[in-house]
Amino acid sequence: MRGHELNMGRSFGLVLEHGEDFFDSLTQFCADHNIRQGYIPMFIAGFSEAEIVGTCGKLDDPHAPVWSAVHLTGVEALGGGTLAHDPTDHQLRPHIHVTAGLKAHSATGHTSHLLSAKVQFLTEMLIIEVTHPQMQRRRHPDLYDVPLLHFA
Repeated sequence: MRGHELNMGRSFGLVLEHGEDFFDSLTQFCADHNIRQGYIPMFIAGFSEAEIVGTCGKLDDPHAPVWSAVHLTGVEALGGGTLAHDPTDHQLRPHIHVTAGLKAHSATGHTSHLLSAKVQFLTEMLIIEVTHPQMQRRRHPDLYDVPLLHFA
């Protein structure tokens, strides 16, 4: 178990507009406001298309992470996540999970790690900056190279 008291900084409301790329816009907003770490307690979104982690095939190792994507269209989503930097390349690494309903299929639901998304109509979110401690996303070779959150 890892835990650390977090010191909060600024709070932001962010609206992503129709047609925007979710991760490009989120990353640009963070760069524009010098947000290096924080969390997104919740967001609501419409996506014209999204890719989430998943597969329909048999898993060779059921304990290993799945790296493949499932492509979804016409999505209503609820999500949240964390913002941390990768210490090797100093890039912001958002870790976002969503629960998504497919509008054209009786709101059939999918829940997983968000890989990409294009905004349809809107995405509304809250971003809470963390000023201390430093939050890093470090890869763990002994755990399938999964990038995990650490407090420095």
